[in-house]
Amino acid sequence: MSKLKVLIWNENEHEKIHSEVAEIYPKGIHGTIAAGVAAEDLEISIATMDMPDQGLPNGALDDVNVLVWWGHMLHHLVEPRIIEMINERVNAGMGFVALHSAHHSKVFQRLMGTNCNLAWREADEGERVRVWCVTPSHPIAKGVPQWIDVPKDEMYGEPFNVPKPDDIVFINWYEGGEVFRGGCTWTRGRGRIFHFSPGHETFPVYHQPEIIQVIGNGIRWAAEPHRDGHNLSNLHRPIPLEKGAPTSSRRDP
Repeated sequence: MSKLKVLIWNENEHEKIHSEVAEIYPKGIHGTIAAGVAAEDLEISIATMDMPDQGLPNGALDDVNVLVWWGHMLHHLVEPRIIEMINERVNAGMGFVALHSAHHSKVFQRLMGTNCNLAWREADEGERVRVWCVTPSHPIAKGVPQWIDVPKDEMYGEPFNVPKPDDIVFINWYEGGEVFRGGCTWTRGRGRIFHFSPGHETFPVYHQPEIIQVIGNGIRWAAEPHRDGHNLSNLHRPIPLEKGAPTSSRRDP
């Protein structure tokens, strides 16, 4: 069986300028996630914004099955060509897993078609969050307990300005009283998208096995593109079908 090719992208800025983040994630958030989800069926590579071409030169995603994205401080600096490259690849069948504050990345906004605004609260002290698994039959919930308790995380709350999800797999409850659709899925073209909210940089959320289990499940789910056999390119059909125009052949991408 061929391995799924997974690219984990992280802006890698907090880890360089904030000592408390570097202490929690000495190998970077990307390194912790990569080590956590490592498995025989995954071929994992890393890209960060401080690499040449922001870690994503043209063609870098051609063979990638799933792109995992973590960003926060530098959303505004991501090159437009990267945003469009990701959008095209997702629509062609690449999976996309957006983590925590990637909800406000230009990439996620492009895929959603909205500003993706939400309610939030300063994370200096953090607060307890219970991540409820509300769709246990979903593949992303495989092996995940009924709920996951995260001792400290940043609060994300409703309203969350995104299109109606295909599935809501997790709903978060925060000790301050807010709730949030913390694990949602969408499809765009042939591609699958999963946003999972736990994971503020100043807390060791990505060291929790249950959180890593969800991310690994999300990667495997997102790797399965919608294969209907149709060519999704703009099709010019000058002759109406009822007047004898040939039917286009069906083929997998």
